[in-house]
Amino acid sequence: MARAGLTAERLTLAGAELADEVGFEHVTVSELARRSGVKVASLYSHVRNSADLKTRIALLALQDLADRAADAVAGRAGKDALTALANVYRDYAREHPGRYAATRFPLDPETAAASAGVRHAQLTRAILRGYDLPEPERTHAVRLLGSVFHGYVSLEMGGGFSHSAPDSDETWTRTMDALDALLRNWPGP
Repeated sequence: MARAGLTAERLTLAGAELADEVGFEHVTVSELARRSGVKVASLYSHVRNSADLKTRIALLALQDLADRAADAVAGRAGKDALTALANVYRDYAREHPGRYAATRFPLDPETAAASAGVRHAQLTRAILRGYDLPEPERTHAVRLLGSVFHGYVSLEMGGGFSHSAPDSDETWTRTMDALDALLRNWPGP
């Protein structure tokens, strides 16, 4: 029997908060139960196991990030839209490091196809329409942008840019300038 007050949604949100506090890799059903003041068995009416909990957190984070990205790029085009999208990823990682890590959690193909991850690709493709890239070049550009955004943010969050000048904010701005220039002058196949 499910414990009163516990729901899959509440546990997912509590798990996301736990991920932000201790790191996504440390989120388990046992740790969530301990933090929630309940027995582990009480949670199994709502989540199957730690992998299920992590999948739920990943889906929550992908949805939240997609909503923020859609709001940020609405009505923008070109470099303005590109920078807005990139800043959403960077700001989200700073605000919610565990949830941001959850967005990189591997999902099975069916779950991934039904997730907000699809919206991320659609938003990136929408931005690229302003750069007039044909297919399959647009697919290459989506992959490049994802690699740069996530790579930069991961290195920055890991302290990779904290040991030298200039400040990483300046490099971030220059990176956006470089990406914009590259997209405007995309090399042919």
